[in-house]
Amino acid sequence: MQQIISIPKIPPRKPESHKGDFGRVFVLAGSYGMTGAACLCSKAALRSGAGLVTLGIPESLHGIVATKMTCVMTHPLPETHLKTLSDMGRQDILDFAQRFDIVAIGPGLSQYTETKRLVLWLLQNLERPIVLDADGINALADDVTTLDKIKQPMIITPHPGEMARLLNTSSAKELQSKRFEIAERFIQSRNKVTLVLKGNNTIVMNNEKYYINTTGNPGMATAGSGDVLTGMIAALLGQNFSAFEAAQLGVYLHGMAGDYAKDAVGEISMTASDILDNLSKAFFNHAQEN
Repeated sequence: MQQIISIPKIPPRKPESHKGDFGRVFVLAGSYGMTGAACLCSKAALRSGAGLVTLGIPESLHGIVATKMTCVMTHPLPETHLKTLSDMGRQDILDFAQRFDIVAIGPGLSQYTETKRLVLWLLQNLERPIVLDADGINALADDVTTLDKIKQPMIITPHPGEMARLLNTSSAKELQSKRFEIAERFIQSRNKVTLVLKGNNTIVMNNEKYYINTTGNPGMATAGSGDVLTGMIAALLGQNFSAFEAAQLGVYLHGMAGDYAKDAVGEISMTASDILDNLSKAFFNHAQEN
């Protein structure tokens, strides 16, 4: 397996460019009490260069997220009595997703049984590349064999606890001591899957190559940080980077933004919004290095 060290370059935009050139991202996220995760992910996708972002949200929460975001469109979807995405919306989601290049699934979806059933169905039926995070991963843990049935490339972004659930082990601490070996074993023979195993020195891996990230700091261990990363990777995937490149560049710039946030507010006071606010600086400076 080849180790990748060089970071992908971001090409300059042509004068005649329009928003359709930079990817249309459909985000499925949010539930009662978890609209912040949906908004962080959606805003991060826009800040990372996506031409258009639409958030699919339980219908009764539509008004909340619409007031939080001015540049992200929203698509109200059928909901359960707990205000999570309902299985009744599967065809609506499937049809609507045809308008987009990338689908991001997971931030703040909840672990309600019906919602997890919807996620597993979508993973097997969506014909678009998927970035899967958070409660999307928790749904996948109910049936990991779903990864063998996906139709398009998928990037999966677990933190150690989520990875432990995928592997059906209770010991995230044990996983941390064997991160590379476990990642390699998990990705083996899964040709359409790119793994982003988050943490200190995040590992990006497919069955041919890997990258170990060097940016970032402990201040980024804060609620919502992963939601920002999900939006970033989805946006980059929509800008014609390969799945591996989008994941690699995403974690690198996410860590860089976190390092800029550390310089501004320190590690202790850092929030996911601070990371989001520093994405423009990270993208700008990386482009200048090219």
